Amino acid sequence: MGAGLLAQYALIALAVLASAGFIAQRQFPTGMRRLRIACAVPLVREGRARWMQRIGRTLAPPSTSARTCGSCDGCD
Repeated sequence: MGAGLLAQYALIALAVLASAGFIAQRQFPTGMRRLRIACAVPLVREGRARWMQRIGRTLAPPSTSARTCGSCDGCD
């Protein structure tokens, strides 16, 4: 297998994974939110390395408390 063919397969695999992630996010937003929380919580615990906590905070979904207060956007 040549290097060009291997690169082509890797690019196709990345495209399929990105497509699957996009579809999962669009069709199952609550499930994806729960999955992100389940992956992020162990990483942000005390005693973990700083770089692991940073990854956990990046993975964690945004807070929903600001969106549920109303539609006036007067919180800023």
